[in-house]
Amino acid sequence: MEKIIWDEGFSVGVPEMDRQHRQIIYLINSLIEKQYIAVDSEIISDTLARMLEYANEHFRREEQYMLESGYPDFSKQREEHNEFRKRTAFFSIDTIRHKTTIPKEVLAHLKEWWVNHILNTDMKYKAFFIERGVR
Repeated sequence: MEKIIWDEGFSVGVPEMDRQHRQIIYLINSLIEKQYIAVDSEIISDTLARMLEYANEHFRREEQYMLESGYPDFSKQREEHNEFRKRTAFFSIDTIRHKTTIPKEVLAHLKEWWVNHILNTDMKYKAFFIERGVR
């Protein structure tokens, strides 16, 4: 699986969100580097835990910006964030159960979800935040 390469096309125009998105991509890429690890490896469960912890902090801050600026698609964003949390929690449970396909499923999901979320969903707030001076 190819790593995610950050470029300016990923920038949502808010430096803090960009920094957090880069960190999330870093976590995903660290898993991609170790993509052939076994499901019982601590690397999977540790990375999932770190990903969920970091994603929760990111979502909290992003949602705070949305509420403060009156972003009209706030509820849709929050719904997507909650879906990510649930799916990641299910992956953690499957890891504990030693479901053998988890490493590949986790990588595919994390890469697809975050790239899609940043480039499609988050990009929708870029102009809105810039117009309102969110920095």
